[in-house]
Amino acid sequence: MLDYLALAFVVAVKVFKKTTPNGKVTVYLGKRDFIDHVDYCDPVDGVVVVDTDYLKGRKVYSQLVTTYRFGREEDEVMGVKFSKEMVIGQDQVVPMVNAKMELTPVQEKLLKKLGPNAFPFTFTFPEMSPSSVTLQPSEEDQGKPMGVDYCVRTYVADNEDDKGHKRSSVTLAIKKLQHAPAARGRRLPSSLVSKGFTFSNGKISLEVTLDKEIYYHGEKVAANIIVSNNSRKSVRNIRCMVVQHVEITMINSQFSRHVASLESREGCPITPGASLSKTFYLVPLARSNKDIRGVALDGHLKEDDVNLASSTLVSEGKCPAEAIGIVVSYSVRVKLNCGTLGGELVTDVPFKLLHPAEGTVERQRFNAMKKMQSIERHRYENSMYANEEEDNIVFEDFARLRMNEPE
Repeated sequence: MLDYLALAFVVAVKVFKKTTPNGKVTVYLGKRDFIDHVDYCDPVDGVVVVDTDYLKGRKVYSQLVTTYRFGREEDEVMGVKFSKEMVIGQDQVVPMVNAKMELTPVQEKLLKKLGPNAFPFTFTFPEMSPSSVTLQPSEEDQGKPMGVDYCVRTYVADNEDDKGHKRSSVTLAIKKLQHAPAARGRRLPSSLVSKGFTFSNGKISLEVTLDKEIYYHGEKVAANIIVSNNSRKSVRNIRCMVVQHVEITMINSQFSRHVASLESREGCPITPGASLSKTFYLVPLARSNKDIRGVALDGHLKEDDVNLASSTLVSEGKCPAEAIGIVVSYSVRVKLNCGTLGGELVTDVPFKLLHPAEGTVERQRFNAMKKMQSIERHRYENSMYANEEEDNIVFEDFARLRMNEPE
């Protein structure tokens, strides 16, 4: 009975593919999102299928390319460029140079299914390479958005220095993301500040504590606030915000965006000698900040279910200041309004916002939630389904909307 159940619940392997305009070269990738686990990163493994009669002595090359855009495209004048394209990996795929290449399980399945005209390739991300981040443009902005993106570029040429023709070239956009550690830890971030007043005795104390250090995308951020008023001033209202901090390392530029906020007058005014304990719940989401320019997002803007950019993590022993690309961090900011003359009492409590680690229960819940949100978007009109009796592989064409090819 168990054998019949195992046959009934065979899990299909989804493989993404894209073909050159002339139809002679097709590139297959097992996934589009590659995870940086801080101490190591998933390799970019794929397979190229080529019509060997078309080559006529030429070769097929593959490149792993990153583009770092740190300024608006419409501001590029007089030859000044605000982007940097770097080839961080290059390999000759056809004919194969390394015949003893170690293959991944997906590559083995694809080579078995696609036949003798299939050739594998593998790239590794350099250490400390930045994660994929896109800065959300405003409606007035034109051209490509600022950020860091990656792609796999495959082309036919006589030698590796040739750029190849567009009709025999294909580019597949991919993302490099970071996931949270398997264990969140037990540390509870907190901050305690106080404020005194000129010509007035006493202080107002503010203590803010979060219920955890690492939050997953879509989770509620719970901030427990305790206000003790030992002054002669009154607290008019309390404002709690989730702040996204962005640093563009190339131009040493830093800015912040409020991605969730809540203002409350409940329990206010907090009069002299009184105190207040209250918990604020905030949910930072990308879809709640679609009109805010400069918000950092994970990956590409064409996706309906895009997330806010994850917090930037660095490996143990590395300084966070050494991170390159676009560095993202988060904090909960609480403001107490003490009136016109009293000013404000402000404190920030940092935390991390990340994707759940693979294999955890939280990851399964996260995937289920994403599937529910994007069920309409995932109608694969151009998908070609393989015979389940063979290798049970599902091929999906790379969507044209995700292309990032030069004209």
